[in-house]
Amino acid sequence: MINGTTLAYDVAGEGDPLLLIHGSWGERQTWAFVLPGLAESFRVVSYDRRGHGESVGQPDAGTVHDDVADAAALIEVMDGGPAYVVANSYGSCIALRLAAERSDLVRRMVCHEPPMLGVLETSPDYKALFDEQMRKMAGVRQRLEGGDAQGAAEYFVENVALGPGAWALIPPPMQDMFVQNAATFLGDLRDPAAVRIDADDPSRIHAPVLLTNGDQSPPMFGPIAEALGDAIPTVRRQTLAGVGHVPHMTHPDDYVALVKSSLLS
Repeated sequence: MINGTTLAYDVAGEGDPLLLIHGSWGERQTWAFVLPGLAESFRVVSYDRRGHGESVGQPDAGTVHDDVADAAALIEVMDGGPAYVVANSYGSCIALRLAAERSDLVRRMVCHEPPMLGVLETSPDYKALFDEQMRKMAGVRQRLEGGDAQGAAEYFVENVALGPGAWALIPPPMQDMFVQNAATFLGDLRDPAAVRIDADDPSRIHAPVLLTNGDQSPPMFGPIAEALGDAIPTVRRQTLAGVGHVPHMTHPDDYVALVKSSLLS
C-alpha cells in the first residue's frame, strides 16, 4: 500500500536503487527489454503507475501530483533514497517534478522526451507548434470522452507519440495494453498541471539530469528538450540518432549502455 493506493511493482537485481517510471498508456512491462541489463548494476524497481496495469486507482482521476507522491513513497519504501531514476515520456514529467519537490530522494536521472508542452506556450518560435499539439490532444480527448478507447489509442500513437503508420507496427499485445490503459490518459488531459512545470521548479532541481530526445521522434520533443535544457542548470542534453519516442523498447542494448554510462560516471 503506497499513499493509500495499492501499487504493483517488481524488484530485480542488487545494488543502488533505480526507479523506472513508465509513460502514459503503458505499464511496467514496457521496461522488460532493458530490465535484465539494468539489474546487472542496480536494484531496479519497476511499477505500474496508479490506475495503470495491476495498480489500483481511478484511471481517469489521477494527477501528476499523485504520481509524484507515489514515486517518492516508493523510493522511501525501497531504500529511503537517494535513488537513481529513469523515466520515459510522461514518466519524465513525473521524474522532473519529483527532483524539484524531493531533491533528497533523487541522485541522478535519465529522462527521455517529457511532453511538457507548457514550456512552448509562450515562445514566439514555437507557439504554432504548441497550438498544433494542443489540437491533437483535443482529438485524443474527444475520442476518449466518446468512449472510443481503440480510436483514441491509435490516434495518439499516430499523431502525438510515434508518427504516421506506427500503430500498425505495434504488436497486438502492446496495442491491447494501450487500449486497456486509455482512460488513464483522460486523467492526464484533465489535469492542468500535467504537461506544465512551475516557474520556480527548474531552479530547485539539483540532481544531474541526462535529458534525451530522438531524432526520429515527432517535432515537439526537440524544442521541449531544448527549453528544459535552458531552464534546468543541471541538465545535460543528448539527441539520440536513429531513435524515436521509446528507445528502451526499440534499442534496448544501446539504451542500457547509455543509462549506465550516465548514472555511474
